[in-house]
Amino acid sequence: MNLKGWVGEYLLFMSKNKLKTKKTLLKRVKITKTGKILKKQSRTGHLKAKWTASKKGRKSKRLIQHNKGHKKIIKRLLGKHGKNI
Repeated sequence: MNLKGWVGEYLLFMSKNKLKTKKTLLKRVKITKTGKILKKQSRTGHLKAKWTASKKGRKSKRLIQHNKGHKKIIKRLLGKHGKNI
């Protein structure tokens, strides 16, 4: 890759800076004091009229993220907010 001119210098400068926190991810997950990642279950947005009350109760709870690979990615994307993961 040939980086010439001011565009190349700008790209090199920007690559050395810190990563910004991904605010969308920060809004969708909660980090507990002990470092657990809590996230909302998927497929719970709408069309719940046909669900039973017990299914609605189960799906409304937050899930703990156990996958080590996902934890590593989430930690990197959260930047300084993901320090205690």
